[in-house]
Amino acid sequence: MLRRARLMGLFLVAAALLAASCGGQSGPKPSSSSSNPPSSSSSSASGSSNSSSASGGTVTLGVITSITGSQAAFGQAHQRGYEIALEEINAKGGVLGKKIVLDYCDDTSKPDQAVQCVSKLVDQDHVPLVLGSYSSESTYAIVSVMTQKQVPLIIPTATADNVMQSGSPWIFRICAGSGDYARTMVDFLKHNGDPKTMAIIYENTNFGQSNDKSMRQAAAAAGIQVIDEEAYNAGSPDYKAMLQKVKAKHPDAIYFASYLLDAVTLMHQARQVDLNAKYFTAAGTGFSAAEFPTPDKGAGKDAEYTFSVNQWLPDASWPGSKEFDQKFFQKYGSHPAYHAMEAYAALYAAVAGIEKAGSLDPAKIQEALHQIDIQTAFGPVHFGASGQNPHPVLISQVQKGQYMTVWPADAASAKPIYPTPPWSQR
Repeated sequence: MLRRARLMGLFLVAAALLAASCGGQSGPKPSSSSSNPPSSSSSSASGSSNSSSASGGTVTLGVITSITGSQAAFGQAHQRGYEIALEEINAKGGVLGKKIVLDYCDDTSKPDQAVQCVSKLVDQDHVPLVLGSYSSESTYAIVSVMTQKQVPLIIPTATADNVMQSGSPWIFRICAGSGDYARTMVDFLKHNGDPKTMAIIYENTNFGQSNDKSMRQAAAAAGIQVIDEEAYNAGSPDYKAMLQKVKAKHPDAIYFASYLLDAVTLMHQARQVDLNAKYFTAAGTGFSAAEFPTPDKGAGKDAEYTFSVNQWLPDASWPGSKEFDQKFFQKYGSHPAYHAMEAYAALYAAVAGIEKAGSLDPAKIQEALHQIDIQTAFGPVHFGASGQNPHPVLISQVQKGQYMTVWPADAASAKPIYPTPPWSQR
């Protein structure tokens, strides 16, 4: 009997300890100020303990981006852009008279995790709107899920054109797409030396395949012969054999569709195999990342003379562009690329939609987003019936370690340098 009583006592103590460990802290709070968001490797980098998107004096909005994994540099850029916008918006009173809280979910640079983030943010945290993700692969994976759940999704960065092909009224995209990229690059080339042949090197993902297809079509329409197309699996340490194949074809121009880590490797190894082309061009992304021209995190001198499509640069004429660049530099010690700006503008668009709706009802926000027409530091944002913001595309070139706008001519801050000097003459 005494032994049974002791066992029962131990059981009750253990049960009490277990309850305390499960019901204590609920995890890190969502970001509601301009402080740096956490960079946890968990699927939700900043979880919300609220059961509703509006709690007390705050409104919670969901963010999916790549805080960890191979695209973490771009996820960090997103976070920083969102945080600057958040600081400005909350300083002006937030939305509907309440401060905004951002509920971050890390997709770990993987599409399946992005889908899990939708469940977390929409089903558990009940956010009325989601911004994200970063990559075209992860974004495409969540388009149908967001449509099914009937919650608006604002896409800041994904350029693959198929993310918008569903025609879903719940999907909105701030940035230009791969078709716009290819047409603008071809227009630049036709007016600047008019190369006759091209090779396309692309990551074998939704992002890369979409940009390959778009450039193949745009080049053919302009009379530029695509003489080689090379798909690769991201993250390889050695692309020399592939680059040797391209070298043997002697293309006038090369068009890359690559994320940052591969962009750096490809340019280093292009020099190593002495692959020379009159134009090294790219579909943005890795070739337009803030880190790409730098010697410590990028390709350094091997990035010189590369051309890339670009959606925004600090020298853009849109009101607020230079101020955003200054705030970013003061806060983080580096100048931003367009990925941070797209996140910044996306949050402003979300707030404009909520204010116009006068409600946190997702259906009312969706209807309002189709109607907004606002000016941002990223340029005008107007989704219209299609959900696609008609954003103009720039061409930049790395000159002396800096991105310079070289096209269109009326927006250029520098003249393009071409043909690219051979590696042996640099």
